Amino acid sequence: MPNYQDDVDAVLRALADPTRRAVVERLAKSPAVVSDLAAPFAMALPSLMQHLRVLEDAGVITSEKHGRVRTVTLRPGALDVLHLWLGEQRTPAEHQADRLGIHLTRTTPKEN
Repeated sequence: MPNYQDDVDAVLRALADPTRRAVVERLAKSPAVVSDLAAPFAMALPSLMQHLRVLEDAGVITSEKHGRVRTVTLRPGALDVLHLWLGEQRTPAEHQADRLGIHLTRTTPKEN
């Protein structure tokens, strides 16, 4: 198994908060400026900036500041590590289900 557990842990911690998940969902559509990201939330701008910092530290988003405007972007491939990890977890269960299906097919009497 590839050693990317630290990346998985960081991304899962970052996405554990519903506000951060909502930010990621919004950024999946297109990049956004911080003021637009803050609009739907009933929180002060510094609080949202803390959420953005957690996402950026986990490698989920990137941000650029041009003058007084900070634009936030979902980092391409940022969630791939979760996809890989989930695939590894799903495989053993899928194999068990496949074996069960084969067993049931062989042992279930066929109707004529």
